[in-house]
Amino acid sequence: MGISKDEIKHIADLARLELSSDELKKYGNQLEQILGYVDQLQKVDIKNIEPTAQVTGLLNVIREDRPTDWDRKEIETALSQAPETESGQIKVKRVLE
Repeated sequence: MGISKDEIKHIADLARLELSSDELKKYGNQLEQILGYVDQLQKVDIKNIEPTAQVTGLLNVIREDRPTDWDRKEIETALSQAPETESGQIKVKRVLE
C-alpha cells in the first residue's frame, strides 16, 4: 500500500501544513505504517461480536440542570465584589460590536 507524494502534499494542504521534501518523506512513511495497521484491523473477524459504544457499564451521572435562587445576602456579596454594577447586575465590557 503506497501513498504518492501528491497524496501526501494534498493531505498536508488540507491540514494547512507546509512540509519540506524531507518531511514529506518522513510523514509519508508514517502514514503508510498507520494505514498498514488499519488494513490489519480490516481483516479481523467480527461477525459474532455485538456492537458496543461503551464497555465499562457506567451510566450518565450528570445531574439535571435546575436554576436555584440566591438569597439576598449572596447577591449583595457577589455584587460587592464586581468592579462595576448597574441596576443590580454586574456590568461588563461589550464583547460584540
